[in-house]
Amino acid sequence: MKRIKGGEEDSKSSTSKSPSEACKKVRKQTGEESEAAAVSESSGIDWARLPQELLLHIFQYLPLLDRAYASQVCRRWNQAFHMPELWRCFEFELNQPASSYLKATHPDLIKQIIKRHSNHLQYVSFKVDSSTESAEAACDILSQLVNCSLKTLGLISTARPSFMEVPKSHFISALTVVFVNSKSLSSLKIDDTPVDDPSLKVLVANNSDTLKLLKMSSCPHVSPAGILCVADQCHGLRELALNYHLLSDDLLLALSSEKHVHLEHLRIDVVSENPGQHFHTIKKSSWDAMVRHSPKFNLVMYFFLYEDEFGPFFNEEIPVTHLYFGRSVSKEVLGRVGLHCPRLVELVVCANGLRPLDEELIRIAKHCTQLSAIGLGECEVSCSAFVEFVKMCGRRLSQLSIMEQVLIPDHKYSLDEIHWEVSKHLGRVWFPDMMPTW
Repeated sequence: MKRIKGGEEDSKSSTSKSPSEACKKVRKQTGEESEAAAVSESSGIDWARLPQELLLHIFQYLPLLDRAYASQVCRRWNQAFHMPELWRCFEFELNQPASSYLKATHPDLIKQIIKRHSNHLQYVSFKVDSSTESAEAACDILSQLVNCSLKTLGLISTARPSFMEVPKSHFISALTVVFVNSKSLSSLKIDDTPVDDPSLKVLVANNSDTLKLLKMSSCPHVSPAGILCVADQCHGLRELALNYHLLSDDLLLALSSEKHVHLEHLRIDVVSENPGQHFHTIKKSSWDAMVRHSPKFNLVMYFFLYEDEFGPFFNEEIPVTHLYFGRSVSKEVLGRVGLHCPRLVELVVCANGLRPLDEELIRIAKHCTQLSAIGLGECEVSCSAFVEFVKMCGRRLSQLSIMEQVLIPDHKYSLDEIHWEVSKHLGRVWFPDMMPTW
């Protein structure tokens, strides 16, 4: 009876509608069915009726352009395309087609994102080429993000000069918009940009409780006082990357204060802009305070110096864990590394010269008891000394990247024999590299 009654009610309600409304309903149902049929015709799967959560998950793996095309398939896919969850993480790719091979984010799509999804953005990065136009376009977009509260921001230049050629006032103004409106910024990567001390104060004033990661290498307008302000106020900072000229005893002591959380990662780029450049010295007591406060932190140092500029370095114990020499480094300096870097975990030497590093390598194996990775490029080491080095380090050497031309045959081992001997001490098959892998 209920079914009949329901049927009667349905028939009454349907007959009460006007003919035009009934036609619209039929057209709507037919349109949705045809959309679904068109999508699933070839596969036999009704793709148009996928659960929204699954559809969202699939969309997250699609490149932006493909995602935009997919949104035109049917109404449900278009709705998924505009879901807020899909726009929390986004990378703007900006370049000039005439000078770049990168695929740029379409301008119309950028306008749509700013208009409809700017308040959904949380994890944002900008990848730009070397042109000033691309960097200025990134600044223009940043200036319009007034309704969003970012958690992470990354400005990535695939080649110099990029952001450094943008008028400083334009860049600072755009960055300040983000700093003021984002009250929970936790990660900021602004390497090679004209950021300055006043803009860092704005950052601290609005995000001191949430900032955990700050990468700002090659920022010439920032002073040691500017970065010290960040360390003094942002007690949750766990990762920091900067140039050596910003490193100071005061900064290390601020990072070692009782209020500050344990630092996890400190990266220092030691770069010489002009031959003969002078570098200051950091006191051993400052490094000791850092180790006492954060005993497990990684200190990563990249050196791009000329041989006569290493005077202030490695004369006392330093808690470096990862050490990279991008230019030629002398035997004397590597000898000091072996004596004063007991926490060393990874060492890469791109070039040394024509004097064998036998003694220096043995010294490093003896004193750097945590060393687990080493890479040698344009250097020379006798086969006997290299086997002895591997024997002393043992199986803790998880990565051993040695160019074949580095190894010099001697009375004990030839190049054909050495890989067997090294493999025996490593506990795995090993061969020298034909090209650098670091």
